[in-house]
Amino acid sequence: MPEVKAETVATSPEAVSEHLAASRYLADDSLATAIFLAIRLGKPLLLEGAPGVGKTEAAKAIAELLGRDLVRLQCYEGIDAAHALYEWNYQRQLLAIRHAGEHEIDIYDDRFLIARPLLQVLKAPEQRVLLVDEIDRSDHEFEALLLEFLSDFQISIPERGTIRAAAQPIVILTSNRTRELAEALRRRCVYHWIGYPDAEREAAIIMLRAGDVAEATARAVAGAVQTIRARPLAKTPGIAEAVEWANAATILEKGGSPWPEAFRRSIGVLIKDEEDLSYIAPELGSIVEEALG
Repeated sequence: MPEVKAETVATSPEAVSEHLAASRYLADDSLATAIFLAIRLGKPLLLEGAPGVGKTEAAKAIAELLGRDLVRLQCYEGIDAAHALYEWNYQRQLLAIRHAGEHEIDIYDDRFLIARPLLQVLKAPEQRVLLVDEIDRSDHEFEALLLEFLSDFQISIPERGTIRAAAQPIVILTSNRTRELAEALRRRCVYHWIGYPDAEREAAIIMLRAGDVAEATARAVAGAVQTIRARPLAKTPGIAEAVEWANAATILEKGGSPWPEAFRRSIGVLIKDEEDLSYIAPELGSIVEEALG
Protein backbone atom coordinates (compact mmCIF):
# COMPACT_ATOMS: atom_id res chain seq x y z
CA MET A 1 0.00 0.00 0.00
CA PRO A 2 1.52 3.38 -0.98
CA GLU A 3 2.35 5.92 1.70
CA VAL A 4 -0.21 8.69 2.12
CA LYS A 5 -0.05 11.94 4.03
CA ALA A 6 -1.71 11.70 7.42
CA GLU A 7 -3.68 14.88 6.74
CA THR A 8 -5.32 13.38 3.65
CA VAL A 9 -6.67 10.50 5.75
CA ALA A 10 -7.54 12.45 8.89
CA THR A 11 -9.92 14.95 7.31
CA SER A 12 -12.59 14.08 9.87
CA PRO A 13 -13.37 11.37 12.46
CA GLU A 14 -15.84 9.89 9.97
CA ALA A 15 -13.14 9.64 7.31
CA VAL A 16 -10.80 7.93 9.78
CA SER A 17 -13.55 5.44 10.66
CA GLU A 18 -14.13 4.64 6.98
CA HIS A 19 -10.42 4.14 6.30
CA LEU A 20 -10.06 1.86 9.33
CA ALA A 21 -13.05 -0.21 8.19
CA ALA A 22 -11.28 -0.68 4.84
CA SER A 23 -8.41 -2.12 6.89
CA ARG A 24 -10.90 -4.49 8.60
CA TYR A 25 -10.96 -2.58 11.87
CA LEU A 26 -14.29 -1.29 13.17
CA ALA A 27 -13.80 1.84 15.27
CA ASP A 28 -16.66 3.57 17.06
CA ASP A 29 -17.04 7.33 16.89
CA SER A 30 -15.10 8.04 20.09
CA LEU A 31 -12.05 6.01 19.00
CA ALA A 32 -12.10 7.45 15.49
CA THR A 33 -12.25 10.95 17.02
CA ALA A 34 -9.28 10.22 19.30
CA ILE A 35 -7.23 8.96 16.35
CA PHE A 36 -8.23 11.99 14.26
CA LEU A 37 -7.22 14.43 17.00
CA ALA A 38 -3.93 12.67 17.73
CA ILE A 39 -2.94 12.89 14.05
CA ARG A 40 -4.07 16.48 13.54
CA LEU A 41 -2.65 17.77 16.84
CA GLY A 42 0.60 15.88 16.41
CA LYS A 43 0.27 14.20 19.81
CA PRO A 44 0.84 10.59 20.86
CA LEU A 45 -2.28 8.45 21.21
CA LEU A 46 -2.65 6.55 24.49
CA LEU A 47 -5.03 3.59 24.29
CA GLU A 48 -5.98 1.88 27.54
CA GLY A 49 -8.22 -1.12 28.08
CA ALA A 50 -8.34 -4.73 29.15
CA PRO A 51 -6.24 -7.28 27.23
CA GLY A 52 -7.94 -8.38 24.03
CA VAL A 53 -10.08 -5.33 23.27
CA GLY A 54 -8.14 -4.42 20.12
CA LYS A 55 -5.55 -1.83 21.18
CA THR A 56 -2.66 -3.32 19.24
CA GLU A 57 -4.92 -4.08 16.29
CA ALA A 58 -5.90 -0.40 16.22
CA ALA A 59 -2.24 0.56 15.87
CA LYS A 60 -1.77 -1.96 13.06
CA ALA A 61 -4.83 -0.59 11.26
CA ILE A 62 -3.58 3.01 11.59
CA ALA A 63 -0.23 2.05 10.10
CA GLU A 64 -1.95 0.17 7.28
CA LEU A 65 -4.27 3.01 6.32
CA LEU A 66 -1.26 5.37 6.19
CA GLY A 67 0.77 2.91 4.15
CA ARG A 68 3.53 2.94 6.76
CA ASP A 69 5.53 0.23 8.51
CA LEU A 70 4.56 -0.45 12.11
CA VAL A 71 7.58 -0.40 14.43
CA ARG A 72 6.59 -2.17 17.63
CA LEU A 73 8.38 -1.71 20.93
CA GLN A 74 7.08 -4.42 23.26
CA CYS A 75 7.58 -3.28 26.84
CA TYR A 76 8.45 -5.58 29.71
CA GLU A 77 9.81 -5.31 33.23
CA GLY A 78 13.44 -4.24 33.07
CA ILE A 79 13.42 -2.82 29.53
CA ASP A 80 16.17 -0.22 29.15
CA ALA A 81 17.52 2.37 26.73
CA ALA A 82 19.60 -0.13 24.77
CA HIS A 83 16.49 -2.09 23.81
CA ALA A 84 14.46 1.01 22.97
CA LEU A 85 16.93 3.52 21.51
CA TYR A 86 20.13 2.07 20.06
CA GLU A 87 23.27 0.11 20.83
CA TRP A 88 26.63 -0.42 19.21
CA ASN A 89 27.58 -3.68 17.56
CA TYR A 90 30.74 -4.27 19.55
CA GLN A 91 31.65 -7.50 17.78
CA ARG A 92 31.59 -5.82 14.36
CA GLN A 93 33.58 -2.91 15.74
CA LEU A 94 36.30 -5.25 17.04
CA LEU A 95 36.44 -7.16 13.76
CA ALA A 96 36.69 -3.92 11.81
CA ILE A 97 39.56 -2.72 14.02
CA ARG A 98 41.44 -5.98 13.44
CA HIS A 99 40.95 -5.86 9.68
CA ALA A 100 41.94 -2.19 9.51
CA GLY A 101 45.34 -2.87 11.00
CA GLU A 102 47.26 0.41 11.12
CA HIS A 103 44.66 2.27 9.02
CA GLU A 104 42.25 4.65 10.69
CA ILE A 105 38.64 3.55 10.97
CA ASP A 106 35.53 5.20 12.29
CA ILE A 107 34.08 2.63 14.64
CA TYR A 108 31.05 4.86 15.18
CA ASP A 109 29.96 4.70 11.57
CA ASP A 110 26.33 3.86 10.69
CA ARG A 111 27.23 0.28 9.86
CA PHE A 112 28.06 -0.36 13.53
CA LEU A 113 24.94 1.29 14.91
CA ILE A 114 22.01 -0.97 15.75
CA ALA A 115 18.86 1.14 15.60
CA ARG A 116 16.17 0.07 18.03
CA PRO A 117 12.49 1.07 17.61
CA LEU A 118 12.68 4.69 18.79
CA LEU A 119 15.69 5.49 16.62
CA GLN A 120 14.18 3.63 13.66
CA VAL A 121 11.16 5.90 13.76
CA LEU A 122 13.24 9.06 14.21
CA LYS A 123 15.25 8.25 11.09
CA ALA A 124 12.15 7.76 8.92
CA PRO A 125 9.13 9.34 10.63
CA GLU A 126 7.06 9.59 7.44
CA GLN A 127 7.52 5.90 6.61
CA ARG A 128 6.92 4.42 10.07
CA VAL A 129 4.41 4.40 12.92
CA LEU A 130 5.73 3.75 16.43
CA LEU A 131 3.77 1.42 18.71
CA VAL A 132 4.90 1.36 22.34
CA ASP A 133 2.96 -1.71 23.44
CA GLU A 134 1.98 -2.34 27.06
CA ILE A 135 3.86 0.63 28.50
CA ASP A 136 2.45 -0.28 31.92
CA ARG A 137 4.73 -3.34 31.99
CA SER A 138 7.85 -1.15 32.08
CA ASP A 139 9.18 0.65 35.17
CA HIS A 140 9.06 4.33 36.03
CA GLU A 141 12.64 4.93 34.84
CA PHE A 142 11.83 3.76 31.34
CA GLU A 143 8.60 5.76 31.39
CA ALA A 144 10.68 8.88 32.14
CA LEU A 145 12.98 8.04 29.23
CA LEU A 146 10.01 7.70 26.92
CA LEU A 147 8.55 10.99 28.13
CA GLU A 148 11.82 12.74 27.28
CA PHE A 149 11.75 11.19 23.81
CA LEU A 150 8.14 12.28 23.23
CA SER A 151 8.94 15.82 24.35
CA ASP A 152 11.52 16.59 21.64
CA PHE A 153 11.50 13.59 19.27
CA GLN A 154 15.26 13.45 19.32
CA ILE A 155 18.01 11.15 20.59
CA SER A 156 21.48 12.21 21.69
CA ILE A 157 24.22 9.72 20.84
CA PRO A 158 27.45 10.82 22.56
CA GLU A 159 29.66 9.48 19.77
CA ARG A 160 27.51 10.87 16.96
CA GLY A 161 25.58 13.89 18.23
CA THR A 162 21.83 14.51 18.24
CA ILE A 163 19.43 12.86 15.80
CA ARG A 164 16.14 14.67 15.35
CA ALA A 165 13.01 13.61 13.52
CA ALA A 166 12.58 15.48 10.25
CA ALA A 167 8.79 15.32 10.71
CA GLN A 168 6.38 14.66 13.56
CA PRO A 169 6.23 10.88 14.14
CA ILE A 170 2.92 9.15 14.74
CA VAL A 171 3.16 7.38 18.10
CA ILE A 172 0.65 5.03 19.73
CA LEU A 173 0.98 3.79 23.28
CA THR A 174 -1.07 0.98 24.78
CA SER A 175 -1.67 0.07 28.41
CA ASN A 176 -3.57 -2.72 30.14
CA ARG A 177 -3.62 -0.51 33.24
CA THR A 178 -1.78 -2.96 35.44
CA ARG A 179 -0.28 0.14 37.07
CA GLU A 180 -0.90 3.86 36.93
CA LEU A 181 1.10 5.82 34.39
CA ALA A 182 2.77 9.11 35.25
CA GLU A 183 0.54 12.15 34.93
CA ALA A 184 3.18 13.89 32.80
CA LEU A 185 2.95 11.11 30.23
CA ARG A 186 -0.84 11.15 30.22
CA ARG A 187 -0.92 14.92 29.73
CA ARG A 188 1.24 14.66 26.65
CA CYS A 189 -1.17 12.23 24.93
CA VAL A 190 -4.61 12.11 23.43
CA TYR A 191 -6.33 9.52 25.65
CA HIS A 192 -8.93 6.90 24.84
CA TRP A 193 -10.30 3.95 26.79
CA ILE A 194 -11.28 0.93 24.70
CA GLY A 195 -13.86 -1.31 26.30
CA TYR A 196 -15.29 -4.59 25.12
CA PRO A 197 -17.81 -4.03 22.31
CA ASP A 198 -21.51 -4.67 22.71
CA ALA A 199 -22.97 -7.81 21.13
CA GLU A 200 -24.01 -6.09 17.90
CA ARG A 201 -20.59 -4.55 17.26
CA GLU A 202 -18.77 -7.73 18.22
CA ALA A 203 -20.91 -9.73 15.77
CA ALA A 204 -19.96 -7.23 13.07
CA ILE A 205 -16.28 -7.59 13.98
CA ILE A 206 -16.53 -11.38 13.81
CA MET A 207 -18.17 -11.18 10.39
CA LEU A 208 -15.43 -8.83 9.20
CA ARG A 209 -12.42 -10.72 10.56
CA ALA A 210 -13.53 -14.36 10.60
CA GLY A 211 -13.46 -16.64 7.61
CA ASP A 212 -16.53 -18.44 6.30
CA VAL A 213 -18.80 -17.72 9.27
CA ALA A 214 -22.55 -17.27 8.90
CA GLU A 215 -24.20 -14.18 10.35
CA ALA A 216 -26.31 -16.29 12.72
CA THR A 217 -23.14 -17.95 14.04
CA ALA A 218 -21.44 -14.59 14.53
CA ARG A 219 -24.42 -13.28 16.47
CA ALA A 220 -24.60 -16.42 18.60
CA VAL A 221 -20.89 -16.21 19.42
CA ALA A 222 -21.17 -12.51 20.27
CA GLY A 223 -24.14 -13.13 22.57
CA ALA A 224 -22.50 -16.08 24.33
CA VAL A 225 -19.21 -14.22 24.79
CA GLN A 226 -21.03 -11.26 26.34
CA THR A 227 -22.54 -13.62 28.93
CA ILE A 228 -19.22 -15.40 29.56
CA ARG A 229 -17.36 -12.12 30.08
CA ALA A 230 -19.84 -11.19 32.81
CA ARG A 231 -18.58 -14.15 34.85
CA PRO A 232 -15.67 -13.68 37.32
CA LEU A 233 -13.02 -15.34 35.15
CA ALA A 234 -9.27 -15.18 35.68
CA LYS A 235 -8.66 -14.51 31.97
CA THR A 236 -11.54 -12.79 30.23
CA PRO A 237 -11.69 -13.76 26.54
CA GLY A 238 -10.86 -10.99 24.09
CA ILE A 239 -12.24 -10.17 20.67
CA ALA A 240 -9.59 -12.25 18.91
CA GLU A 241 -10.69 -15.31 20.92
CA ALA A 242 -14.31 -14.67 19.96
CA VAL A 243 -13.32 -14.61 16.28
CA GLU A 244 -11.37 -17.84 16.75
CA TRP A 245 -14.33 -19.49 18.50
CA ALA A 246 -16.64 -18.61 15.61
CA ASN A 247 -14.15 -20.04 13.11
CA ALA A 248 -13.52 -23.19 15.15
CA ALA A 249 -17.22 -23.90 15.73
CA THR A 250 -17.94 -23.39 12.04
CA ILE A 251 -15.19 -25.86 11.08
CA LEU A 252 -16.59 -28.46 13.48
CA GLU A 253 -20.14 -27.90 12.27
CA LYS A 254 -19.09 -28.40 8.65
CA GLY A 255 -17.32 -31.58 9.73
CA GLY A 256 -20.55 -33.02 11.08
CA SER A 257 -20.76 -31.74 14.65
CA PRO A 258 -24.23 -30.19 15.11
CA TRP A 259 -25.07 -26.98 16.95
CA PRO A 260 -24.73 -26.41 19.88
CA GLU A 261 -22.25 -29.27 20.26
CA ALA A 262 -19.79 -27.53 17.91
CA PHE A 263 -19.63 -24.57 20.30
CA ARG A 264 -19.07 -26.73 23.36
CA ARG A 265 -16.35 -28.82 21.69
CA SER A 266 -14.42 -25.75 20.53
CA ILE A 267 -14.56 -23.85 23.85
CA GLY A 268 -10.78 -24.29 24.23
CA VAL A 269 -10.12 -21.58 21.65
CA LEU A 270 -12.19 -19.10 23.67
CA ILE A 271 -11.28 -19.91 27.27
CA LYS A 272 -7.63 -20.74 27.87
CA ASP A 273 -7.41 -21.27 31.61
CA GLU A 274 -8.12 -24.57 33.37
CA GLU A 275 -9.90 -23.03 36.34
CA ASP A 276 -12.02 -20.84 34.06
CA LEU A 277 -12.99 -23.88 31.99
CA SER A 278 -14.02 -25.77 35.13
CA TYR A 279 -16.00 -22.78 36.34
CA ILE A 280 -17.90 -22.17 33.10
CA ALA A 281 -18.45 -25.83 32.11
CA PRO A 282 -21.70 -26.38 34.09
CA GLU A 283 -23.26 -23.27 32.51
CA LEU A 284 -21.83 -23.54 29.02
CA GLY A 285 -24.66 -25.58 27.57
CA SER A 286 -27.38 -23.17 28.68
CA ILE A 287 -25.29 -20.13 27.66
CA VAL A 288 -24.84 -21.49 24.13
CA GLU A 289 -28.45 -22.59 23.75
CA GLU A 290 -29.70 -19.18 24.89
CA ALA A 291 -27.35 -17.46 22.41
CA LEU A 292 -28.52 -19.71 19.57
CA GLY A 293 -32.16 -19.15 20.44
